[in-house]
Order: sequence, then structure tokens, then C-alpha cells
Amino acid sequence: MTLKYATKDFSAGFSVFLVALPLCLGIALASGAPLFSGLVAGVIGGMIVSLLSGSEIAISGPAAGLVMIVFDATHGIGDYSQFLLAVVLAGGLQWFLGWLKAGRLSGFVPSSVINGMLVAIGIVIMLKQIPHALGWDADYEGEFEFFQNDHRNTFTELIQAVLHPNWGAVVISGLCLVLIFWWDKQAEKGNKVFNTIPTALVVVLMGVVINQVFREWVPSLYLGESNDHMVRMPLLRTWEDVRSELHFPSLTGFTNPKVYITAVALAIVASLESLFGLEAADKLDKQRRISSPNQELKAQGVGNILSGILGGLPITVVVVRTSLNVYSDSQTRLSAFIQGALLLLAIVLFPELLNHIPLASLAALLLLVGYKLAKVEVFRKMYLEGQDQFIPFLVTVVAIILTDLLVGMIVGLIVGIVYVMYTNNQSAMSVVRDKETVLIWFRKDISFLNKARLKEVLASLQAGDYVFIDGARAHFIDHDIYTTLKEFRKDAPLRGIQVDFKGITRRKIINRKPNASLQKTLIGQ
Repeated sequence: MTLKYATKDFSAGFSVFLVALPLCLGIALASGAPLFSGLVAGVIGGMIVSLLSGSEIAISGPAAGLVMIVFDATHGIGDYSQFLLAVVLAGGLQWFLGWLKAGRLSGFVPSSVINGMLVAIGIVIMLKQIPHALGWDADYEGEFEFFQNDHRNTFTELIQAVLHPNWGAVVISGLCLVLIFWWDKQAEKGNKVFNTIPTALVVVLMGVVINQVFREWVPSLYLGESNDHMVRMPLLRTWEDVRSELHFPSLTGFTNPKVYITAVALAIVASLESLFGLEAADKLDKQRRISSPNQELKAQGVGNILSGILGGLPITVVVVRTSLNVYSDSQTRLSAFIQGALLLLAIVLFPELLNHIPLASLAALLLLVGYKLAKVEVFRKMYLEGQDQFIPFLVTVVAIILTDLLVGMIVGLIVGIVYVMYTNNQSAMSVVRDKETVLIWFRKDISFLNKARLKEVLASLQAGDYVFIDGARAHFIDHDIYTTLKEFRKDAPLRGIQVDFKGITRRKIINRKPNASLQKTLIGQ
């Protein structure tokens, strides 16, 4: 960790801290866990995981994607202390997966799916933050699933927010958005003051000041200081308050089979979300650094072990906070460490002060992050890259919006892999006809996936054709392909077809260049 970019990293870390605070609290509330557990996970994700992480910019902490697992597990196990033991065991499994180098599986995620994930998250952020910007705070901060516990969904919630605005929140979020755009414009002009002071700090102070002005001069717009429109930080005034909030894993859970089932589920889901998040972080990284997924799994494992021991929620890489970190101009992992340290200081030193922050001002910050992730230009770029890139991209976007991050990514991954297989299948073999001369050229390795197309090509040949099948470029020819070609050569004279093979052998493919003169004649080059 370097201090070379300390100013930029502090600014980014402060911005992430302000957003992470209500998200940690909201996720803990939705999980049915103590509010303090979300803050513990946020602190460990920032101060510990950041030092061990494979990424310089990824932010770890409690994630919305684990809410339902945590909620069901705590109620199923019946004891939060035993659930914490499951978190510790899940962390051990994650570390073991990293040791086994299971992180390499993330390399199989197509880039079109990663792009789709980033755009979808941007759209979901905007859809979920618009209600908070309008003052309709019926759902917790950090809730990103399409179907909600209150039997509404993302779109019906949006309609309710539009129909029931809180004009105090509307004014605060609107003015904060104007301030963000103006502040960023000034920073782009190179003004040192605007580049030094964190935008998030100015926005939050503006939200607090406006709300206090409402209190004195326009009481009908005042949002209050202890309701759903504000950050709700638990107050720890005495040591007894601290002791009442702390929870530790119970060793009696070792005899409970549900603890082990929960641990495996947490390890798998948390690992997948972290790997997907890491891929997204690398995609967002302006310096194009490549992170180690195996190191990340180990870091997440250590983080979850410590979080479980200290009473915290399970931890993953969180794309929303990572995106804000990048767009706040983070340079190194110092920003992640700073946001964790600020969370710790907030718990200990100034919890009451933070309860004056309106959620509407934080919604303005997140709306801008969502906009930057989901710009229209990204859709245009993916469309121009062709159907094999655009379709998996679009499916991923729609699937995440209509389900959640994990389910949507799996759907997109399946579609992406199908398209990769289809594209490889189409490009592996070229067929060129020049009158009665046909060149079938294996441009690379041929698998059983190419069998159906090869059989169609061979079946379309006519009497009098001369067929040259060139397999010199292929290092591997599947047994089914070899058998099909062997049978075709045997039957070709009966169909009046002349056949020549090159580089087609049973075991070892001859690595020679295709017949250059014949290829040039047939292709017309």
C-alpha cells in the first residue's frame, strides 16, 4: 500500500464511506441481523480484506446478494451465534478454494457478460435510488432484488414513489444532483480546490444544511432526524451498549447439520459474487490492472472468518461500492482501507452526527454512479460488435434487472457460453466452392460440436465434385469427426466424388501449411 496518491485515495475512500454506511445498516436490517453486524462486516471488508485483496480498487463488505441466504439461515438455524459459526466455516472453505486455485474459473466469463453486469447494475442503482431521491423510503438501502419482501417489485415501487413524493427529499436530491454536476465540471477545468475536496462531502453537507433550513423556515419539508428518510446509526454511548451489540460464534453449532449446509451455501454464493465483482473491478480499473482471483478468494475467506468471529455479516466484493470508488478517482487499495477506518471511527466517535444525513443526498451520489455505468454509448458499442456480443450482453442486462445479480449473471453466462461455442463452431471450418472444386479447410481444432455442420456440407456434395479436405492447421481432430471423414472417403467413389485429404490422421495431425496454390486459386486471392 502506497501513500503516493493519498489525496485522491482519501477523497474516494470518504465518498465510499458515506454510501457504505447506510448500505451496511440497510443490509443488516433486511437480513434480520443486528444492525451492528453490518458495520462490523464493512469495517473488516475495508481494513482487512483490502490489504489481502487481489485488486487495488475492489471494495468488500456485506452484500445485498446474500440477504435472503442470511435471513433464511438465521431463522432456520434459530440462533444468530450458530449462524456466525457458519460464516467462519464458509470463510475457511473460501480460503481453501483459493488455495486450490478455483479462482481461475472466473476466466471463463465472457467479456460481453461482464459488460452486461456493469450496465445492469447501473440501471438497477438508478431504479432503486429514485424512490429514495423522491423520499419514498419504504425499502432498505442496499436492496437490489427485483421481487421484494413487501410483495412489490422494482417497477411497482417506482410507481409508488412517483405517486407519493416527499417534496423535502425531492428538493434535497435535486439540488445535490445539480451541485454534483457543477462540482465535477469545475474539477475537470483543473481547479485545485474542486479536485481536493471530496464531492461526496460537499453533497452531504449541503443535504444536512438544507434539511436544517427546512426545520427552521419550512417545517412542512423537514425530513426529521430519526425516521426512514435519514441515516440511522446505532448509538453506542456506554460499554454496556457495545457489549449488547457484540455477538460471537457458538461452538454448540458444530453439532447442528444446518450450520454446515449454510456454510457451504454461503461459501459458494459469496465466492461467485466476489469473482464476478473482481472481473467487474478489473473492467472498471482505469489503469487496467489484472487482479488475482485466487488471492481474492483467500482474502475473502480471511475476511469472513474474522467477520464471523466478531459478529459480522458475510462479506463479498460489492460492485456498487467498487464503482463509486473508481468514479471517485481511487488509485490504490488505500481508499478501501480508508473507508473501512472511517466506518470504525463513525461507530466510536460521531454516530449522532451521521444521523443528520438525509438519504436523499446519498441517493444523488448513487444516481450519478448508475448513470456513468449505464450510458447509452455502451449499448451502441456492444451492438456494433456483433450479434455474438450484443445478445449475451442484453440478456445479462435484462436478467439482472428482473431477478438479482447472481441469477442474472448465471443466465447471462449460459447464453454467453452458448454463443462462444456457436461462434467457434462457425469459425473452425471454412468451405469454399469454385465450380466443381470444393475446399473444406479446418482452420483450427475440430470438436464434436462441428460434426453436424460437417455432415451437412458432405451431404450437399454432388457427383463430379473434387473435394480437398485440409486439416493441417488443426492440432486436434475429434474421433467422431475423424470417423465421419473416414466413412465419407470410403463412400465417395460410389457417389462419383473424388476426395483428397491433407493433415487428417487418426492420432497425430501433421502441422504443415495448407496447399498455398490451391487455397489461393479456390479463395480467389
